Amino acid sequence: MHRLIVLISLIAVTLPYASCEGTDTRQRCIAPSFKSLTVSYAGDMYAPPVINIKNENERIVISFDELAEEHRYLRYSLTHCDSEWKPEGLVDSEFLDSFNEGTVDNFEYSQATVVHYVHYAITVPNEHIRITQPGNYLLRVYDERDPDDKLVQARFGVSDFSAQVTASASSRTDIDSNGRHQQIDLTVDTRHLGVEDPFNDIKIVVTQNGRTDNEATLTAPQRIAGNMLIYEHDRRLIFPAGNEYRRFDISSVNYPGIGVSHIDHDTPVYNALLYTDVPRNSTSYLYDRTQHGRFLVRSTDTDQPDTGADYILTHFTLEMPPLAGYDIFIDGDLTSREFGPSSRMIYNHASGCYEQSLLLKQGAYNYQYLAVPADRLKGETARIEGDRYQTTNEYTIRVYHRPKGSRFDRLVGVTSVTSGM
Repeated sequence: MHRLIVLISLIAVTLPYASCEGTDTRQRCIAPSFKSLTVSYAGDMYAPPVINIKNENERIVISFDELAEEHRYLRYSLTHCDSEWKPEGLVDSEFLDSFNEGTVDNFEYSQATVVHYVHYAITVPNEHIRITQPGNYLLRVYDERDPDDKLVQARFGVSDFSAQVTASASSRTDIDSNGRHQQIDLTVDTRHLGVEDPFNDIKIVVTQNGRTDNEATLTAPQRIAGNMLIYEHDRRLIFPAGNEYRRFDISSVNYPGIGVSHIDHDTPVYNALLYTDVPRNSTSYLYDRTQHGRFLVRSTDTDQPDTGADYILTHFTLEMPPLAGYDIFIDGDLTSREFGPSSRMIYNHASGCYEQSLLLKQGAYNYQYLAVPADRLKGETARIEGDRYQTTNEYTIRVYHRPKGSRFDRLVGVTSVTSGM
């Protein structure tokens, strides 16, 4: 068994592990033995991970696994961040009515799985962590023996919803009409907010399908009508439409699910070979209801997927000639939206394909391929997936208020809108 665990650990380590610096606030598992990080609004995995500070019953649930035989004594702390997820340097008492440290007491061992792991869950706020201010929050998990060595980072929001946000998404944009783009128009009602300088005190961040590489930040409205801040005909609110996410299902180790060619059992871990993908940029649009890049842990082999679902080494193949000047990455929550070694597709000249393998927990997954120019950190859908105006994209709008003299950005409004519906 020890030999098996060592082998699993070697497979899981797909990038060097380095302690997280204070300026790195990306949501991700930092230590390679940690996997399957999810951050969700309790009771609705499709809602933005944001709770209302005025409702004491709302919670954020953060869960993850460590590939290990024994549990660790883990702790966590919170950092208040600005609209760009940079730590604001606040004293703990400025945003908490408690000590800024909690213990991860909720853990369970995997049951009857080939890959042994420990499943952890954190629910905030709780009796130990009481949040008093709205804003962006970064939760960092660490081993109690080494608080400076961060293992997992999770992002969530706390809002007072003092600003009402309405938004719409249209394929009739200032660039094209029913072409390759979608445009967002939005209005912020500030009547309960008391904004003195809307051109400097309000900031808006718009994300598409949870991606952080192409989010838009607005620092001033196009126009003002009474208490209404209006943002329309703004080029920053025009997004490439992309295409519906690809998907696959590895909920069973006994038979291949959607998108899976076959599953092998004759190695120390289960292996799932996905059907070979090809570019879709020259094909017709085909509607498919997806999870907008999310994944859902589930297993047909157990009724307790948190601890009964196994880990499967999943093999991705993209058949296409090498794309000069670009790196190809797998995008979605399955890679934490990172452009890094573990999500980068490697070109195999012998097979004429891009290839990569990820150790994933059983479940249903969404993904897409992004082409990232060598000199940029913004992915392009046009090169591989194509841009189709009919695509059902999920846009999330967050509104921040920072009046003069304030030390932090307050999250005052959040809403989501879906295009193509």
